[in-house]
Amino acid sequence: MTTENTTGQQDPHAQREAEKYDNPIPSREFILEALEEAQKPLRLYQVAKVLEVSEDDEERYEALSRRLKAMVRDGQLIRNRRGAFGLLKKMDLIKGRVLGHPDGYGFLVPEEGGKDLFLSEKEMHKALHGDVVIASVIGEDRRGRQEGAIIEVIEHNTKQVLGRLATENGLSWVRPNNNRLTQDIFIPKDGLLDAKEEQVVLVEVLSQPTLRSGPIGKIIEVVGDYMAPGMEIDAAIHAYGIPNEWPEALVKELDAIPDKVVESDLEGRKDLRSMQLVTIDGSDTKDFDDAVFAKRRKNGWRLVVAIADVSHYVKIGSELDKEAFKRGNSVYFPQRVVPMLPSKLSDGLCSLNPHVDRLCMVADLAIDEHGRLERSQYYQAVMNSKARLTYDQVNDILTDSDSEFRAQFAEQVPHLEDLHELYKVLQKAREERGALEFNTTETRIVFDDDRKIKEIVPVFRNDAHKLIEECMLMANVATARYLKWHKIPIVYRVHEKPTEERLKNVRTFLKDFGLTLEGGDEPTAHDYATVMEKIKDEPYEHLVQTVLLRSMNQAVYQPDNKGHFGLNYEHYTHFTSPIRRYPDLLVHRAIQHAWKKVGAEGFEYTEVKMQELGQHCSDTERRADEATRDAVTFLKCEFLSHRLGEEYDAVVTAATNFGLFVEIDPLYVEGLVHITELGEDYFHYDNARHCLKGERTGKVYRLGDRIRVQVAQVNLDDRKVDLRFISGGSTDETASEKGSENTPESQEDADSSEQKRPRRKRYYRKGKKSPNKSQ
Repeated sequence: MTTENTTGQQDPHAQREAEKYDNPIPSREFILEALEEAQKPLRLYQVAKVLEVSEDDEERYEALSRRLKAMVRDGQLIRNRRGAFGLLKKMDLIKGRVLGHPDGYGFLVPEEGGKDLFLSEKEMHKALHGDVVIASVIGEDRRGRQEGAIIEVIEHNTKQVLGRLATENGLSWVRPNNNRLTQDIFIPKDGLLDAKEEQVVLVEVLSQPTLRSGPIGKIIEVVGDYMAPGMEIDAAIHAYGIPNEWPEALVKELDAIPDKVVESDLEGRKDLRSMQLVTIDGSDTKDFDDAVFAKRRKNGWRLVVAIADVSHYVKIGSELDKEAFKRGNSVYFPQRVVPMLPSKLSDGLCSLNPHVDRLCMVADLAIDEHGRLERSQYYQAVMNSKARLTYDQVNDILTDSDSEFRAQFAEQVPHLEDLHELYKVLQKAREERGALEFNTTETRIVFDDDRKIKEIVPVFRNDAHKLIEECMLMANVATARYLKWHKIPIVYRVHEKPTEERLKNVRTFLKDFGLTLEGGDEPTAHDYATVMEKIKDEPYEHLVQTVLLRSMNQAVYQPDNKGHFGLNYEHYTHFTSPIRRYPDLLVHRAIQHAWKKVGAEGFEYTEVKMQELGQHCSDTERRADEATRDAVTFLKCEFLSHRLGEEYDAVVTAATNFGLFVEIDPLYVEGLVHITELGEDYFHYDNARHCLKGERTGKVYRLGDRIRVQVAQVNLDDRKVDLRFISGGSTDETASEKGSENTPESQEDADSSEQKRPRRKRYYRKGKKSPNKSQ
């Protein structure tokens, strides 16, 4: 049976096809090559002729027909009106995923990368947010963006929708909670399931939207009342498609795992049960995935970072593994967690609880007097945590010689003091390296008995937080170097340098303060750190710091190691949290393969596979961020809805072409002062200087300005807070260029935040993140 085309070329994947099918046909790759060489669309019989598949061989001919149709379905080919199959790129067509916008329009994010394609509101009637489509470029919109038209929807990804039921004149529809889904779903009378108006319901989409008709569905579950406690989290889980139920097959698999560590689990493991390993976490933490121990040596320190050995229980290809991959990470809502792993593992066998045996993966590190990594060793072990400590307890021990906790944890105190001395050395090395460190104000929501916000309070990081962070960073760096040396494909945690456009804007902004960002087209984190050192204790310190932070890219998971700009590391990965992050689990598996000393040979994951896994994990991380932000935003809006008419001091956190976003000082809640509130003038937005300037009066409002506002309106559905401008702000451009005396804290650390301001999705900005051990 031939595996050639009419030009004599061999199908490079013929062996693979032969292993899969008794009567193999040309591979998809070979078909694409044939169409590329044909330089024109081909009908079925023409494709068959080129690939030497005879029409007389009915079985192969029919199989080829099905494969071509499948390739059309998967967006690899397009079929024109004449029935001929062609290549998307030859027809100037683009395959990608639809990204909906709350205002009705959207964007096509190309599968192969490149600039997004703008989709008008009319085009968005054909598809829903998340659908995979094929589109053509039809020109440019009025803002100069490439505009597209949807040719075909090849994958509908919105099968269920959570929203509120509305009725009018005998007709019913559901308004989706996810504000990226802007089309209401019509519900026929026989699909209401006895739901009442304004209740939150789950809808199965029966008919997808077209240009001329909207989506149709039926209610399959009445979730509850709109303002019920915890409903905002249920709504976010459904709206963002976060898996939150365990499959039956997984439950059966989990039942077969013993409830505690058994003797057979200890085979081949080093016994660390006598070592003074302790966990240091927040007071409300329930899962403990890392423990630490440090000991002073003659010329440095020994640092032991023990991480729960999740890979022992979650085997490749198991039901647990499939579900962990699907979830990608744990999602942390206020007072509720959607875990990546079932509680038997996340809170039990894979949580390093005190005074019980636990299996762990150990990074045993030797660090010199200057905080440099000298060597690393990795092994599996069994441990027994000697104490469950909190950040506040450890900080009290380290800063107060009369602390009550020094007596309570007397056996651990010497080792904690060694850890603290090591931290000081690592911190100094961090400063010399030029790693970026932004001062942030974290917040915590305090609920009342009805699970409504009682208050929002700041949370401050102490030396204990920073101590653990530095230990985790060292373990992550050591792991990346170790696996790089062994040439094992892994997902690195990559934070690329700022783009050329962002650098240009930052430098324009810094000129107003007489500052210069060195480094040309390739500035380093050290160049950024130099600027931050110059503004230290200046009245505009936090203003400049915020702009520097927002100039940066998001960190992602990928096998192409491009380093970590913010931390100024050449190699960086995530090793320390396999309970809650799938990439860390992949890294643990890579370490175990490295012990075989055969390089990448025989490793379960190729670099191509790692690319897919990295993209998926980056996506689930963003999904978790958006979902938690949505829930917290709703809670904060509800909190502010009871304070209409009240006046507060606020600080400008962002300027846009439609107004100012400000944070209300005592509440840590943000809202919008619309541009029309600023006075009788034409205000123009300066993107580089992050300000609005009045054409007639010369008034300038920019980041860091302090103003007085009044709560005017709160829209819970749209998560919008509108504020009325009372007074304050800069009076002219000269005054604003001197910087404000009080400026807002930067939003998040350079690794995990969305530093570039996203397209405005709602009149509410991203909430602040909780402290994270491993950036």
